[in-house]
Amino acid sequence: MSGVEAPSVGVASHIPPIRRVAITHLPPDALEQGERSFVGRDAINIARAREQHAAYRDLLAACGCDVIVLDANAAFADGVFVEDTALVFDELAVMTMPGAESRRGEVVALAEELRKHRRTVEQLALPATLDGGDVAVCGRMVLVGKSARTNEAGAAALAHVLRPYGYVVRRVGMRDCLHLKSACTALPDGRLLVNPAWLELRDLRGFDMVEVDPVEPFAADVLTIGRTVICAAEHPRTAALISALGFEVRTTPLSEFAKAEGGVTCLSLVFERSVRTPPPDATPTTGSSGTSSR
Repeated sequence: MSGVEAPSVGVASHIPPIRRVAITHLPPDALEQGERSFVGRDAINIARAREQHAAYRDLLAACGCDVIVLDANAAFADGVFVEDTALVFDELAVMTMPGAESRRGEVVALAEELRKHRRTVEQLALPATLDGGDVAVCGRMVLVGKSARTNEAGAAALAHVLRPYGYVVRRVGMRDCLHLKSACTALPDGRLLVNPAWLELRDLRGFDMVEVDPVEPFAADVLTIGRTVICAAEHPRTAALISALGFEVRTTPLSEFAKAEGGVTCLSLVFERSVRTPPPDATPTTGSSGTSSR
């Protein structure tokens, strides 16, 4: 018998739990057939897209995320762009009503997954339309783009759902781009990274702003995880600018997704594990637009 006393607590219990979840979806075979509005129909190399997506998932894991990979929406050409289907807050998840009719069926599988992570799941309903890519959350301020995909009813429905939790919705005018996050995302310190050519800057009054390098108009779409900012590798000048502000910057190639009008934020739903999260076998509740259920 060994004279060394076994520890009363296992080694694994000393490892801090992963605090963040990142939900992703594999690129579908039909990615090239997806919706496009402000870019051309350049051919997409699906093999390269899958390599880039794998590298993107690896980077999310390296940034401390528990990465979940779905494949339930393989029949939807735009199914890889999970950001547009949902908004995840500490208190609840909100399932969107995508502005493109071809994308509305994607929401079902994401709702099923999110019920594992949030006790309250709300669903927006027509005539409201809202894409997650049109929503930038800055503390308790929720910026909602005035895009072709997100209408006034969608913004109003989101405001109604979020009001009991202390969030305020503000509409932001935009032009020449698909989503608000194409032109505006939040940096770790609350400043906004913006492409001013695509925004009504008066709608962002009260925010300090950092402008992207003008030769990289799509560079405003960055993903913040803690103090780390993830940028597309195709935007090195803006990445260097953000690094000079004192943030850790990580880059990943996303050229194939840019051809489909996608950016860094589009490919994941990243959120904190919540103390409100029910155990896996708990029965979640689902509400409709404007009705909170618990």
